[in-house]
Amino acid sequence: MDTYQERISLLQEMISFALVDGELHDREYDFIEIVAQELGIAKEVLLELYANKAEIKVIKDEFHRICQFYRLALLMQSDGILHDREKIKINEIGINMGLNPYAMKRVLKAMEDSPNSMVDGQSLLAMFSEQLN
Repeated sequence: MDTYQERISLLQEMISFALVDGELHDREYDFIEIVAQELGIAKEVLLELYANKAEIKVIKDEFHRICQFYRLALLMQSDGILHDREKIKINEIGINMGLNPYAMKRVLKAMEDSPNSMVDGQSLLAMFSEQLN
């Protein structure tokens, strides 16, 4: 991520997505906290994000948009319960990011079929790259 504000925006989007089903599960909170640590965001700042809603910035770089989509998909899987609202919302977010709907569907299906709900990085990028040909 390029700027501090972009990293904050990513976390805000994840928090918003985690609350789509009306509840923040412990596993979702833990996952967001891990991502915040990886992004270099202090815990105090993260806690403020839960209390304050701000505008989410659009990610310009396609690679970072794919990474964010995958983070959201992992977050969706983290509580072990797939809500219809989560499925609808992740597709809306992906389309708003400008990602290919067919590639998004393939990624979500691959995650569903995976025993640990994960997809390796090369496969993830390949699913989105195939659509460019």
